[in-house]
Amino acid sequence: MNQSIKHNENDSRGVFLIESDNGIISELTYSKDRNGIMTIDHTETKRGEEGKGYAGKLVEHAVAYARKMEYKIDPLCPFAEVKFDEHPEYQDVRS
Repeated sequence: MNQSIKHNENDSRGVFLIESDNGIISELTYSKDRNGIMTIDHTETKRGEEGKGYAGKLVEHAVAYARKMEYKIDPLCPFAEVKFDEHPEYQDVRS
């Protein structure tokens, strides 16, 4: 997993993604509200790349970003919700 994580956002939406020469491998999308809540609404990993930890790495990166920006996260996406349940250290940013 040597690919770097890219981040794009505007006032209300954002995406963390991992790319290779063949395009996007994995992505996590979120929305932001005015109260500082990031709602993770979708994670997806390209077929053939699943099970390699990419989406989990994106959730971890989103948590680090939320801490840096002093946001809270609502893990609406089922995958993100499972990751929050598996990682008690993420609870400080859970909304």
